[in-house]
Formats: sequence, structure tokens, C-alpha cells
Amino acid sequence: VQLQASGGGLVQPGGSLRLSCVASGFTLDYSGMGWWRQAPGKERERVSCISIGYSDVRTNYADSVKGRSTISRDNAKNTVYLQMHSLKSEDVGVYYCASTIDGQCRVVRGWGQGTLVTVSS
Repeated sequence: VQLQASGGGLVQPGGSLRLSCVASGFTLDYSGMGWWRQAPGKERERVSCISIGYSDVRTNYADSVKGRSTISRDNAKNTVYLQMHSLKSEDVGVYYCASTIDGQCRVVRGWGQGTLVTVSS
């Protein structure tokens, strides 16, 4: 399992950012991919998840980002995106993408390297 995350950076409060995660080395069927973040001094938390390979697309979001974020996938590119809007200081952290064995992102089988998001004026 190889996951390459990118798209982090410095953004002003209220700004937007799109994170990307390219997957390789495994088959994206009946599984999930998601984004987790780890803020300084805090535990890693799941931000969003999208199912892969099922007939219907299932997504979920943490309450902290619901309404401000959209997770999507491009099957042809083996890529999952997280579009984030109205960024706040609370969104600061290292964002990791992960592949899971289930469509609800409950069991992780591999992590990407993380991409840092900083929100500051």
C-alpha cells in the first residue's frame, strides 16, 4: 500500500485548500479511503471518509468539518481529494490519508506520509 498525500500549505482564515491522495499498490475495491488530522498536542482524528468500489458512494465527515469540506474520488487516477473551505485555526495540523479495508474507514491498512496545513493571517 502506497499513499502519497499533497496539497497542504499556509492559508489565511476563511480560505480554501484541496488535499490530494494518490493510491498505488492495491486494488481499490470494497474498501475506503479517508483523511485524518493531528493537531499539535492532540490525538489523530478522522476527518472524512469515502467508500471505494461499492455501487453507491458513501461519505462521512467529522462534525468539526461538516458543511465546510467535501471528500471525493477519481477512480481513473486512484486519487481521493479533500476540499476544505472556511478554514479556521482549529483546522491546523498534519493531514494524513489512509486506506481502509472497509467502506466506513474503521480499519486502516496503510497511511500516507502526511501534509501540513497551517491557517494563519
